Amino acid sequence: MNKPLRRIAIFCGLLVLTLLIRDNWLQYVKADSLKNDELNRRVTIARYSVPRGDIIVGGTPITGSAETDTNGLNDLKYKRTYKDGPMWAPVTGYASQSFGATQLESIDDQILTGNDDRLFFRNTLDMITGKPKQGGNVVTTLNAAAQKAAFDGLKGHGKGAVVALEPSTGKILALASYPSYDPSSFAGTSSADAKAWKKLLKENDPSDPMLNRALRETYPPGSTFKVVTAAAALENGLYTSADEHTDSPDPWIMPGTTTPLPNEGNIPCKNATMREALRWSCNTVFGKIGSTLGQKKMLDEAEKFGFNKEQFTPVRANASNFSDHMEPSQVAQSSIGQFNTAATPLQMAMVVSAVANDGKLMKPYMVDKLQSPNLDTLEQTQPEELSRPLSSKNAQILQSMMETVVKDGTGKNAQISGVTVGGKTGTAQHGVNNSEKPYAWFISYAKMPDGSSPVAVAVVVEDDAASRQDISGGGLAAPIAKNVMQAVINSKK
Repeated sequence: MNKPLRRIAIFCGLLVLTLLIRDNWLQYVKADSLKNDELNRRVTIARYSVPRGDIIVGGTPITGSAETDTNGLNDLKYKRTYKDGPMWAPVTGYASQSFGATQLESIDDQILTGNDDRLFFRNTLDMITGKPKQGGNVVTTLNAAAQKAAFDGLKGHGKGAVVALEPSTGKILALASYPSYDPSSFAGTSSADAKAWKKLLKENDPSDPMLNRALRETYPPGSTFKVVTAAAALENGLYTSADEHTDSPDPWIMPGTTTPLPNEGNIPCKNATMREALRWSCNTVFGKIGSTLGQKKMLDEAEKFGFNKEQFTPVRANASNFSDHMEPSQVAQSSIGQFNTAATPLQMAMVVSAVANDGKLMKPYMVDKLQSPNLDTLEQTQPEELSRPLSSKNAQILQSMMETVVKDGTGKNAQISGVTVGGKTGTAQHGVNNSEKPYAWFISYAKMPDGSSPVAVAVVVEDDAASRQDISGGGLAAPIAKNVMQAVINSKK
């Protein structure tokens, strides 16, 4: 072969080799990513070619599927439907033919569509027998009665959120956010779906109904954070009893400043015991405790409760914040839930849950198990300990303090007959120089006569319509917490 022909042959051979390499790269290395790429129309067609599996609460589906009615103009055969969609939206998220999926609908999409690898043999058998493909189910930990009590309680106010946990396991029993939205309203591809979606966007609705306030909004926790500060005092040996008098002058000048830290009203805070300080919500006592302990010890205790770290339930929750590199006066303000301290409702439910569970903080979760279409369990969630913010002894001391708040203090609206309730109110400043209406908080737990604690709750209310003087954790948030706890207790009878 002469030299020019040999060069052409080599060049052609390299082209063929390049094509073979590229073909194998696409078929084997990139196959999965291309198959699952959201821009691949076949992915969407496959997702909605069969009815999705269901999201289950208490044995009952809160989702469904319906045939798409578009006169043959849509190749997406089924669309998602929701039962009590606005109430459950913070749990389910949405699955929309036009706008994708979020939360459980997205995280567990492979199970719900029947495309999970664990369903391979089942799908193969169905294909052989001619049985239609089916999606699996997501079984949640939610309590329907508690969720309804939470959502109905929030309806009478402008904005807010509720989270209820089972302290011994971390199961999420309620996860409510208000205002909310109906995922069914934009599940399809029609112009009405597009209009509903656009209407819900924050730029068109300032109330931001699609924001999951229970997991994704951080608020100044106000006086509910004093529970964390009390835990830090006990854990670091600053005080060893609920009834030991504290070294707390009133007025107390914050270190490095000439500014006193004010209390709300004329309340008995001078050298008060921690029990009385929590009962009356004394800023001077808990601000001085935080300042005395110092930033590092306060930060360590806050982080044991879960601050400064995202939580996955499996839906992601924003990290709550307790700052480092603060001045002593800022540590004092942070220790009463102000300055830069910010918490999600989930975070404050974790705080009160750990106290109720004798100091053991369990990882919060909302998916109990994943099921195949024939209801076999594919995956079961096991309770997992996150940390020990308090010793059992100190947790019980703090429980007795919180029970005083409900029995004889600002949390009386959370009392339940025949049940011991511990709680803490909070009215958190909002806006520059407290110019906006404050947030009303209440965190609580219920303890049964046998000593067990079936539920811990955090409630935050942003009520723009209420008169400023009427906004308080005990007045607005505590009744909601009471109803949620009562619903859980009644469901266990």
